[in-house]
Amino acid sequence: MAHINNRLNMATHIDTEGVIGRIRYLISQSRLTQANFSKRLGIDPTNMSKHLNGRLPITEGLINRIAVDMGVSKRWLLDGTESPYAKSHPLPAGIGEGALGKRGVMVPVYDIDVTAGGVELSRLFTTDRIIGSLSLPRMSADSAIVHVSGDSMKPDIANGSYIAIRPVADASCIFWGQIYVIVMDDYRMVKFLRRHPSDDSMVVLHSANPDYDDMYVAKKDIRKLYLVEAIMNFDIRC
Repeated sequence: MAHINNRLNMATHIDTEGVIGRIRYLISQSRLTQANFSKRLGIDPTNMSKHLNGRLPITEGLINRIAVDMGVSKRWLLDGTESPYAKSHPLPAGIGEGALGKRGVMVPVYDIDVTAGGVELSRLFTTDRIIGSLSLPRMSADSAIVHVSGDSMKPDIANGSYIAIRPVADASCIFWGQIYVIVMDDYRMVKFLRRHPSDDSMVVLHSANPDYDDMYVAKKDIRKLYLVEAIMNFDIRC
């Protein structure tokens, strides 16, 4: 009973109006609709609307889910202190807190070709593979920047370009029509992820390049998804 009472006491001290305001801020910064923001968290959009309108309480469980899935500081969600996006990686030598300003978190750049090999990406994100970092707005603390080879996603993603990706906590929550890194047993691909027209157990992997045919794969064969949050195309002239 003491454990339950402690949890209830914690809930009663939540600054509900402040938390609601900060959640609305996250929704606006994410560039998602409220419904899609809810789906990213695995929460029914109707219930999220009730949370934000005060008809359902702001619980510790809701705060924990937002903090983990959106990569934001739980302390910031609770009382507005600290930075919304805690730094998950050390800053490169010579770059201090003042250099960050309000531009965003420092996102590490890895010497990883996201389409080469079939090893789960999380095993490749080691410090010895970090070759730099970029400060990007609206990136989550668990984002990473990797490069892409191949022309299947031209003109959206040029051969050799870099993309910022974020792991998807719940692979069943898919934003149809968005670009993902799809990890399967034997290979990794960067594709538009589309709903199968007739079979809910399948998905369609679509290339931007019309020379490539659509691929149909079973949802159960997808081991991990990474949402492509930003694309950095560039042209090396010399």
